[in-house]
Amino acid sequence: MATRVIPPRILKKLRYNTATKPFQPSLTSPALSPPNILDQKPPSSTTTVIPPAVADLNFHDVEKLFSYVPTSKLLRSTAVLHATAVEPLVDVGTWIMRSELMQTNNPVRDMALSATRATFFDHFCAGEDAVTAGKSIAGLNESGLRGMLVYGVEDAHDNDACDRNLKAFLHTCDVSRSLPPSSVSFNIVKITAICPMSLLERMSDLLRWQKKDPSMVLPWKQDSLPIFSDLSPLYHTRKRPEPLTAQEERDLELANKRFQELCEKCVQSNIPLLVDAEFTSVQPAIDYFTYAAAIVHNKGENPIVFNTMQTYLKDAKDRLFLASKAADKMGIPMGFKLVRGAYMSSERKLAADLGFASPIHNTIKDTHKCFNDCSNFMLEKIANGPGGLVLATHNIESGKLAAAKAHELGIGKVNHKMEFAQLYGMSEALSFGLSNAGFQVSKYMPFGPVETVMPYLLRRAEENRGVLAASGFDRQLMRKELFRRLKSSVF
Repeated sequence: MATRVIPPRILKKLRYNTATKPFQPSLTSPALSPPNILDQKPPSSTTTVIPPAVADLNFHDVEKLFSYVPTSKLLRSTAVLHATAVEPLVDVGTWIMRSELMQTNNPVRDMALSATRATFFDHFCAGEDAVTAGKSIAGLNESGLRGMLVYGVEDAHDNDACDRNLKAFLHTCDVSRSLPPSSVSFNIVKITAICPMSLLERMSDLLRWQKKDPSMVLPWKQDSLPIFSDLSPLYHTRKRPEPLTAQEERDLELANKRFQELCEKCVQSNIPLLVDAEFTSVQPAIDYFTYAAAIVHNKGENPIVFNTMQTYLKDAKDRLFLASKAADKMGIPMGFKLVRGAYMSSERKLAADLGFASPIHNTIKDTHKCFNDCSNFMLEKIANGPGGLVLATHNIESGKLAAAKAHELGIGKVNHKMEFAQLYGMSEALSFGLSNAGFQVSKYMPFGPVETVMPYLLRRAEENRGVLAASGFDRQLMRKELFRRLKSSVF
């Protein structure tokens, strides 16, 4: 691939500038964390060489960036993002949605749901059913992006709810399969929706205690990959837990059958299944389910079952290394989605209440570095062997670093082993910028009735305040494009 030579005066125009100081990662190893080429000062020579993968990440040509976005949608997106950046407004909206007014049918509830459906729901969700979500994906695909379909249900507490949720996940697979080839990159599943939460908590307790005491025998445990590292939090389990009861073992068997049925459906559809991450209190059980299924279903070069790593956790990098090493030894191609994390406030509060240090990195800089290090480790891994990687990030700097690393390793752009991803309705500039540069980009697209998806929307509002407030970059570019369109229509 040829490199592009750009004079310093043009390079200066290409640099990304924001109102806030951009994150500068601490690069302890150049091999793991390549320098951000766009943010380096040009040398005194007359030219600077920039890898095309980075040079093509153009966030300045707003006409090209938002060329596939209708003006009506651009106006609504700008308004919604402005609203989500106003914390008092988010607080009031969250209070109303959690109040007793929403528990019974009344005019206030109807008005609140109607307003939510026309604004936040339409912006952050793909529709109220799988068919409508499929149409949203088809529209998204016309703009060069792909979709990750997820039924937007949260936790289940009994087997009946788990069975209902499984039917919805299976129907999602059927809808995904009916759409144009490659328009759906992944089907998403929440283990918390197909296995009762109480069982996940009990399994996690037992797995944590087995980490403390390897002599403990868990008769229900199948072959898996490493779940913990020496840095993993074990404070959730204060005393030796009792073995699973006979009823709990029967419930576990049902949960296994549900998950295996979903995995087999994805194998038949040839659409990978991505397992979402959750709280650290139940994550060990989720990792166990995921890795056990990966050992059975991941064959050849391309994995079917992907796990999610939340890199705001102090043990994330070690867990990723250990699981990857074990998978390699077993000849299992493993896929991972890397995210920063979505439960910061609740995780810190739980640790503090129990008298332990937070499992979350102490600074945002440490979290950024962990994400970038994990990203580079996985890019190097898939460049030289089997496996898959989804970089789910809203961070501009991480996008640049990953693009540069992919170019450095010769992975190329449109590569079936690598995918960028952002939440539907967020980080549009980054999504379109990466897509315009030739990379595969997906949007995480929850769907379901407004009442069903409401917990998801509330959780996004509460846990992603920083991301929502930081959407100023998107809002600024959207306003610029709206003014450009207004000006062109007038003159």
